[in-house]
Amino acid sequence: MKKSATALCALAFALSAAPALAQTAPRAMTAEDLITLKRVVAPTASPDGQWVVFQQTDTDPQSYKRSTGLWRVPAKGGPAQRIADIPDAGENSPAFSPDGTRLYFISDKSGKDQVWFLDLTTPGAAPVRASDFQADVAGFQLSPDGTRLLVWGDVARDCPTLGCDSSGDTSQPGPGTGRHYKTGTGFVRHWDSWETPGNYSRAFAVNLGADGKVSGEAIALDGPVGTLTGDTPSKPMGGGEELAWAADSKSVFFTARQSDAQEPLSTNLDVWHSMLDGKAPHSPTKANLATDTQPHPSPDGKWLAWTAMERPGYESDRLVVHVMNLATHERRALTGSWDRSVSSLAWTPDSRALIVTAEEVLDTPAFRVELSSGKVTRLNLAPKGAREGHIGNVVPLANGAILYTRDGVANPAEVWIAEKGKAPRQLSRANDPQLAALVPLKTERFSFKGAGGTTVWGQVHTPANTEGRLPVLLFVHGGPQGSFNDAWSSRWNPRVFAAQGYAVVSIDFHGSTGYGQAFTDAINQDWGGKPLEDLKLGLEAALAGRPQLDGTKACALGASYGGYMMNWIEGQWPNRFRCLVNHNGVFDSRAMAYSTEELWFNEWEHGGKPYYEAPEAYEKWNPVNHVAKWKTPMLVVLGEKDFRIPYSQGLGAFTALQRKGVEAELLVFPDENHWVLKPKNSLQWHQTVFAWLDRFLKSGN
Repeated sequence: MKKSATALCALAFALSAAPALAQTAPRAMTAEDLITLKRVVAPTASPDGQWVVFQQTDTDPQSYKRSTGLWRVPAKGGPAQRIADIPDAGENSPAFSPDGTRLYFISDKSGKDQVWFLDLTTPGAAPVRASDFQADVAGFQLSPDGTRLLVWGDVARDCPTLGCDSSGDTSQPGPGTGRHYKTGTGFVRHWDSWETPGNYSRAFAVNLGADGKVSGEAIALDGPVGTLTGDTPSKPMGGGEELAWAADSKSVFFTARQSDAQEPLSTNLDVWHSMLDGKAPHSPTKANLATDTQPHPSPDGKWLAWTAMERPGYESDRLVVHVMNLATHERRALTGSWDRSVSSLAWTPDSRALIVTAEEVLDTPAFRVELSSGKVTRLNLAPKGAREGHIGNVVPLANGAILYTRDGVANPAEVWIAEKGKAPRQLSRANDPQLAALVPLKTERFSFKGAGGTTVWGQVHTPANTEGRLPVLLFVHGGPQGSFNDAWSSRWNPRVFAAQGYAVVSIDFHGSTGYGQAFTDAINQDWGGKPLEDLKLGLEAALAGRPQLDGTKACALGASYGGYMMNWIEGQWPNRFRCLVNHNGVFDSRAMAYSTEELWFNEWEHGGKPYYEAPEAYEKWNPVNHVAKWKTPMLVVLGEKDFRIPYSQGLGAFTALQRKGVEAELLVFPDENHWVLKPKNSLQWHQTVFAWLDRFLKSGN
């Protein structure tokens, strides 16, 4: 880890070098650039509104080792400084104490992830460790009055605090290394890890002493053993948005996912309320058998807001904001008449409205939702003349300003602030010097009449000021309920692909998000129908009127559902593409349904019937049934730790290609899951994919 002085010198050098970079001819973006661009998240503001602290991850350009630290910038603008820089450690998850005297965060300096703080009243003060739990702290939240701390991590269900001598593993011991699971077990593996029976993600409330350190006994939110057995936050993707202190600091609202034999078949998350008295929590959402999550009590203590789905077993149902009067328990669907799915929510300090984010036709803007009426108003958090892009990490401030991150398809996230009556301002500039050295990206949005005459949207990305015709890459997003919208991606990044001399086309086909729930639902039991029609029509619409795009030289690429579509295209859209790239895609729908971990997904997507009772629902759009027609060269990529779409699906596709005599390559990552996360693996992924594309699109054929 770099020292503060070193970091500041590096920043000063970068800023001083920026003009020189601007005078140099820009170069093409590389995979190394994508990997080493800084990752900025988690902005938070001091109570007086004077300072903003954010988390930044840096990647060393030689070793590709990543390090995370905290940076501080004046809210009025100015250079950022590295703070709380603990040698040979990382820092993340910053949070100011309510009185502004301390900055709390998580550090691994002690060998475990623990809560630390920096005394802001003493210049030059060294960071102090506030907790010493036996288990790692996965996350924390300070109570509104600053006297308590909420912490969570993986521990045994019967452990009274965050970590015990016993691991909690209740699996059957044996003479060998085998894992022994019995009938009635829920998940035996989930996302990328085998489950350890008896261990759960659990949250505890502890007191903070006058010295800022944890003191006294911990209180478990899930109550006595036998009351609530589940994961808080939920696994595998849940985080701090699933827990929240009540305004009076006397209780906690949290989301829990019940862990039992039905868990792989259920999307039933519930909001719970713990009075921190050691007794069982209660759930105000228990009657809803679908998802309830993101509990947010209002600052005045009168209301609870959360997001909820309506249909059990469907993970892409619309998330509607609900509110409940905490005194009368009266409740209503605040955004029930708004046909958008809410991604995040935060109260305004006066408790009169919520600031939410939701996908909206290729953007993810922020909206203000009035508590009294449910009226929704889109906020303009982009600079004049710019597209909104992707807004995240929204923090409404006491002075009426809004703190947030903003990113787009051409630029990674940076911290912004929007003050009343003023244009939004960018506060962090972590990536400005590196981006200034690169050829800009040109993006065009377009719409066309897709399947059934419905309006469908897409984007074309090309390197700016490029002459000559460009081969075409068709990106197909995963989900399938997802979007290749105007947002930065560290994995499927249109800018780095365009920089290799390609035009990147993406289509938000039927099933995509940001266009209303009916459009999202349209892919149900129709995986290979309307979406493929949209891709065909969309590619032709992108080529029409754009002579720079050479449609005779095209390859298609996709992961997850996008990988499924590569396998489907093999048998349904012959001779259109010179090559395909299939990353972790579904090859055999029935085998996938038997071997994935989240069973609800396939049962919903293919009609809700068991595969052995209604096999026709799984065979209708099954790529394995059309292998006889396969002829397009394909690169298959898979991760051995992918339990969502098990790697045997990729092996099956590769075997089919080989037996058919179709040119194919296989790239296997033994240490990656459904994604490619490690820097060196990402570099190898890009090098392999670029070489495959160049072979078919730049060989002069």
